[in-house]
Amino acid sequence: MAQALQLTVVGLGRMGANIARRISQHVDSSTPVNISVYDVNADTVKALSAEGFTGLSSLADLKQYNDAANPQIVWVMVPAEVTAQTIKAVAEHLEAGSVIIDGGNTFYRDDIANAAMLKKSGIEFVDVGTSGGVYGLDRGFSLMIGGDTAVVNRLNPLFKALAPGVDSAERTPGKTGAVSQAENGFYHCGPVGAGHFVKMVHNGIEYGAMAAYAEGLNLLDTARNGIKHPTAVGDHTETKYDLNMAEISEVWRRGSVVASWLLDLTTEAYTEDPALDGYTGAVADSGEGRWTVQTAIDAGVPANVLSASLMGRFSSRGNDLYANKVLSAMRKKFGGHSEAKKAGN
Repeated sequence: MAQALQLTVVGLGRMGANIARRISQHVDSSTPVNISVYDVNADTVKALSAEGFTGLSSLADLKQYNDAANPQIVWVMVPAEVTAQTIKAVAEHLEAGSVIIDGGNTFYRDDIANAAMLKKSGIEFVDVGTSGGVYGLDRGFSLMIGGDTAVVNRLNPLFKALAPGVDSAERTPGKTGAVSQAENGFYHCGPVGAGHFVKMVHNGIEYGAMAAYAEGLNLLDTARNGIKHPTAVGDHTETKYDLNMAEISEVWRRGSVVASWLLDLTTEAYTEDPALDGYTGAVADSGEGRWTVQTAIDAGVPANVLSASLMGRFSSRGNDLYANKVLSAMRKKFGGHSEAKKAGN
């Protein structure tokens, strides 16, 4: 049996805790893993310790795992805004040869800077774009990996345990022979930064796909109240359908070219809250959409849909209210168009 890998997961939020659990539950017995956990919230550490993981009271406890013959691995899973400082804090307690994995949503250019900083101390760095969200424990995580080949190869037992496996999707027609890592759900994309670069674009595409679903379903919903179509003689016809949004999204899930996991989740939301009254309509962006659009600008590559979806998220927060007031004022001045005011204004 191979020597057990020593892994510590730092950051036990929505995904970090499930990463520890998934590895524990799915790692191949031929490559065992000892897992410890740490979080700034002591209660969270205590809860994971009750599940059988070794809880650390501080990052200084990492020193006990330093072993030149079996370099320890630390998986950092914290919000992007505190990732760099967390990596520095972790590194203070590691010896040369140890590996820090950044599994969060970090800008790929920051990965390159972090790797260069760690290299001065002989610490290896691997970036892992991790997709799967809160469902990753059961479904597995799709992993996009950047780093030195020899280092990544040593970590492959962890990645294989986390990934969904080839049975999570039908094998692509025409593919035969041995199953590739990508078919298992993890892929070494290239050197440091490559994993988060691929994940960044992945999330940019996610923005666009979500926006397309939202705009299409919004048009369908509008038809329930009636859509007036003006004619050349000033009259109008009307399109009005009593559409059931939950059933439409349900039928699209089966055999449709637009079927996807995003649509599955949308249908769940409609089932739980048919009118979506429990949602504010304000949509945050976590950075990757901005980075994707900025990178497209730097590269001179068109990204029309991705850019529009990002701007749509800004609009959802009411950040275009003043701009709309300006548009209304201009229409009034050049064409005499009076815009209806909100009740109470």
